[in-house]
Amino acid sequence: MGVHAEPHPLHEPLAGGTPRATVTVEPLIAGHVEWSRSMMVKPEGRMLTAKLLRALVSPKDAVEVPCPAFLIRHPSAGAILVDTGLHPSIATDGQENFGSLGARFGKPTLAAGEDVPSQLRKRGLEPGEVPIVVMTHLHLDHTSAISEFPNSTFVVSETEWQAAAHGSQPLLNGYRRAHFDYAFEYRTVDFDRANIDSYASFGRTFDLFGDGSIHLAFTPGHSPGHMSVIARLAERDFVIGGDAMYLLGQLDGSVPGPPRPYDAHNFRRSLQELRLFRGQFPDAVITPGHDPEFYAEIEQRYE
Repeated sequence: MGVHAEPHPLHEPLAGGTPRATVTVEPLIAGHVEWSRSMMVKPEGRMLTAKLLRALVSPKDAVEVPCPAFLIRHPSAGAILVDTGLHPSIATDGQENFGSLGARFGKPTLAAGEDVPSQLRKRGLEPGEVPIVVMTHLHLDHTSAISEFPNSTFVVSETEWQAAAHGSQPLLNGYRRAHFDYAFEYRTVDFDRANIDSYASFGRTFDLFGDGSIHLAFTPGHSPGHMSVIARLAERDFVIGGDAMYLLGQLDGSVPGPPRPYDAHNFRRSLQELRLFRGQFPDAVITPGHDPEFYAEIEQRYE
């Protein structure tokens, strides 16, 4: 059974754009999950399936990885959140929000005050004052706190919505529908429409406000409709790569890719677009999905 929420297509840019606008980006670490490194980096040798099953059941190479979200401040459109981090309830009971299986295999943790709503309040923003939330994709470690933003408009790719809301075996594919089955305003971007354009090395992008400040780039592979977000700072771009790569080393090829992405062919294509972008714009910031070393060194604000 699918969800009851009904999204509406987003064919034109949202209101609030300003010509030549630039934005700022504030990374937020909103909890952690624990995964086997083998689930992020393909193990060497044969018997891959057996190795992955062993890592899932009894991970000896478990790594605690951050769950990032990003606060983008636009001069006229206001605050834009990218992904939602872990739900505040994770601080006391992981099963309530993640479900028993999700909590068992993901082991989510959240320190008091680490959830996105709390971090926004420390920055002078109430969750209800965030008009737009962009979802890179709808896996449970990204959607966990959607319920905390009932006044926001959520933007997600049409392909991702269909897979998450109506596809078969949602939990096996990383989705927990209870996270987003609310009567909220969901807007879906169809990257197969004629108004989709390219941006630098990215073949399919959508100009969110029509002013070039934020582009949504279609980077499927990790999930059916994964998106990355390109934010224009004053002198360079800040690219929220989402889970188009887990670790920064996967961008330059020094670390192998994941063992079983949803679509291996599209995963490689999307990663190649990010690599080409890095080659064209070496000063750009490109974020990986869950790299502990990268996020340990990340700055608090990018202008």
